[in-house]
Amino acid sequence: MNILITGASGFVGSQLTQILSHQHQLTLLTRHPEKTSAHLGAHHDYLSSLDELANLDSFDAVINLAGEPIAGKRWSHSQKQAICHSRWSITNQLATLIAASTNPPSTFISASAVGYYGVQTNNKVDELTEISPQNQAEFTHKVCQRWEQEALKAATDITRVCIIRIGVVLGAKGGALAKMVPPFKLGLGGPIANGEQGMSWIHLDDLTGLIIFLLTQPKTSGVYNACAPNPVSNQVFTKALGKALHRPTVIPAPAFALKIALGEMSTILIDGQYVVPTRALTEGFTFTYPTIDNALHQLFK
Repeated sequence: MNILITGASGFVGSQLTQILSHQHQLTLLTRHPEKTSAHLGAHHDYLSSLDELANLDSFDAVINLAGEPIAGKRWSHSQKQAICHSRWSITNQLATLIAASTNPPSTFISASAVGYYGVQTNNKVDELTEISPQNQAEFTHKVCQRWEQEALKAATDITRVCIIRIGVVLGAKGGALAKMVPPFKLGLGGPIANGEQGMSWIHLDDLTGLIIFLLTQPKTSGVYNACAPNPVSNQVFTKALGKALHRPTVIPAPAFALKIALGEMSTILIDGQYVVPTRALTEGFTFTYPTIDNALHQLFK
């Protein structure tokens, strides 16, 4: 297949690119083509802007992973705008290009996040599926809701749209663990707030595997929770990470301190969700790392 990938230079996109490059022709959208080419290989085609395309007739599939990191900086007004624009604009452009195509891609896989569900109040442990109600007051819900709406505009009888609501992605060379591991290795790790909030996570290998599953299964469409089947509390996650690193986990991060340091962005750490991948499991996807212990053991063995 000839596949267009946005966000290919990111944590998830770079691994997915390496896997798909063995069997497919890839075109990668990146703000820095030369830098990305040096990292991912000169044998791919590169675009610096979707404005270079009049349509997507030459592509069999599109995988949209682009977006400003939601936890990269404090949520100032300008940062919120960057988070929204980086997701909504490019997704809208892709849907518009698909609509302008005479022979459009058969598959459009577009990222979203478990932040779509907002936060579970009072740290409820009720499991959330793809059809669960959401807390519409949350910034993360508003971001994801429109993100998904823009992607769904591409759906036709010819083009199927798959939306993946991604949890915390665990990998050895980046993502959330890149920020978590250094203090844990120093013995400074501990639960966040009361530790009861849900953490919906997924091993990087399972996330790329799910994307490829959706890419190659022509009957799949709609929303899929891209997280492991066993979400855990922050306290359980903390203990599992300490165990994998052979370090103590006794120094908590108080909620009030996080609110002072991070402002509104602290909600993604203090609050959480217990999200399960009901549709992926029902439709035949098998997780290689379904539990937090075996995922972290593989990453730090």
